This record gives sequence, structure tokens and C-alpha cells, in this order.
Amino acid sequence: MIEDVNDLDIGSIYMDELYQVTERLGAKPYVARQLFDWIHKKQSRSYGEMTNLSKSLREQLINGYPLVIPELLEVQESKIDGTKKFLFRLEDGNVIESVWMKYHHGNSVCISSQVGCRMGCRFCASTIGGLIRNLSASEMLEQIYEITRITGEKVSNVVVMGTGEPLENLDHLIRFIRLISDENGMNLSQRNITVSTCGIVPKIYELADENFQITLALSLHAPNDEKRRELMPVANKYTIKEELDACRYYFHKTGRRITFEYALVGGKNDSETDAAQLAALVKGINCHVNLIPVNPVRERSYVKSEKKVMENFKNKLEKYRINVTIRREMGSDIDGACGQLRRKYIDKSE
Repeated sequence: MIEDVNDLDIGSIYMDELYQVTERLGAKPYVARQLFDWIHKKQSRSYGEMTNLSKSLREQLINGYPLVIPELLEVQESKIDGTKKFLFRLEDGNVIESVWMKYHHGNSVCISSQVGCRMGCRFCASTIGGLIRNLSASEMLEQIYEITRITGEKVSNVVVMGTGEPLENLDHLIRFIRLISDENGMNLSQRNITVSTCGIVPKIYELADENFQITLALSLHAPNDEKRRELMPVANKYTIKEELDACRYYFHKTGRRITFEYALVGGKNDSETDAAQLAALVKGINCHVNLIPVNPVRERSYVKSEKKVMENFKNKLEKYRINVTIRREMGSDIDGACGQLRRKYIDKSE
């Protein structure tokens, strides 16, 4: 729990908390609104740009409340669909990655919530090397702000689905959601935000009680506990029944349809029997199943299911009247798997 505003950087605090900062600096109350506007609406990179603030106040802010801006290290752009993958260096030298994707309905950005990840999912590059630390709310926001500055294009959807387990960083995630949806800032509709989780059951209940209008996406990836334990260590702590009960609670509290993510791994979880078991599991839940062609990771032995197998799996679910799609593959000609670009950079640096 974050209890003291002094424990946060200036980009991570709410408008009402900014009043405390400006009062401490001897500024008028309205300056807090101006400051919030510069940081979150105009998305300024420096206090020097904030020309309606006095020079003396800007100097105090520079010295006492530095802005947390990531440094762009690398951009990879897909020649197939224009997807861009960004590698950023944080102030402490750690690196994170974010992805910009262009769809017919608008631009989406996928952001990281942690540096590294400790969840240990067998088919994921993000977890190689483990967890280093949580990201602050501003470090999550700045991935979006910086990509907006670089591309010059509006972001209409945000998915917290990059490196890390967002619900293990719940306090900063909550701040991130409130800040990005604040009408005085970027004012992104909460309905255009998706948070993906491996399934930290108690935290799903906590998130539900916030009554946000975001989409919860549960990484299910298996139709039974035995197969899920093989793919996802979190399954050793929480059963699928516990996960689905938490999802039902989330829907009850928010009215928001649940997304179940299911990465199809060749020969592991992609049979017709698996599809039938999955359909039986989620039947009766207001949900959507998102089938994901798993990206091969060089450190892992898992392979993507064949296209025909994926289509058969989808058709089987549809026969059981399950709402299902196969996720469109984006950026397949660049380091597409989550965490791959970061991993490559770290390997080069060592």
C-alpha cells in the first residue's frame, strides 16, 4: 500500500495530491491543475516546456521533483504490418519494452508493468532472468506518452500485457489506471484498457472492488489443472476453479465481460479434447476466448500450433457456442515474443 505521496515521483501522483506539492513550494492552488495538465495532457518531457509556470517554481520542481522520462534505446518496425517495438532504458539503467500496434479501429500500445517477471510461464521470454522490480505508475504512463511523442499518433487502446505480472504491482497499476483515465489528463476511456494477469486470485478480487470499467484478461492457457501446472507455475498455488470463481466475481462487480487468453502450444494444449474441456470450463461465463499463436522463444522448446490445428480448435469452441477469435499475429518478423527484445539487449550487454 502506498501511504505517503512523498514516496512517489511527481508523474505518479493524483491531482489532489499535487495541491500538497504546490502548497509546499509556495505556489497558488491553481498551479497544481496547470502542472497536471503539462504532465498528463500535454505530456511534456521537461519543466522548461511549462511556460506558464514561474521560472523560480520550475527550478524548485527540477531540483525537488524530477520528471521520470525513459530513454529510447531501439525501435524495431515490422515490414509486414508496421508494428513497432520500443526498447526503453529507465533512470536506474534497467530496460523495458513496449509495443505499438496499428489496427483499423485505432492504435494500441502494449506496456510492461515490471522489469522482468517471476511468474515463470514456460513459453514466455519475459520471465527469463526473473523479476528485478515493479514499475511506478509514471513509468507505465511514460511508455504510452513517449510512444505518442515519437509516432505523433493518438493512442486509443492500452493493454497491460507486456513484461511483468500487473497484479503483483497492484498499487501502482491502480494509480496508472486512474491517471490515464483522468479527464484532466489523457482521458482514455477505461473501457479501452485491458489488464492481463496470470491469475493472482486475491488480487483479482481487490481489482474487482475498485469497480473500474477495464477488461480483465486471464491467462488460462490450459483446459485442466494438470496441463496448466506444466505451463504455468502459478497453477501450483491457484486451481482453475479458484481462478474462474474470481472471474465470476469480477464480472458481478463490474459487468465487464472476461477475456480468457489461451496460447496454443503445439502438441501440448491444442487437441480437440482440450477444446471440449475448455468449452465446458467457461460455459455460462460472460466471456471471450482469445486464442494466441504462441511465439517461439529460443530458450524454450515449445512451438506454435499449426494453422489448421488452430482453426480446428476455434471451430470446436464455436460448436459449443463459445465466443472465440484467433489473435492476429503482429510483428512476426521482429522480436515478437514478449520480452525477446529486452532479453537480446541484456545478452549483448553482458
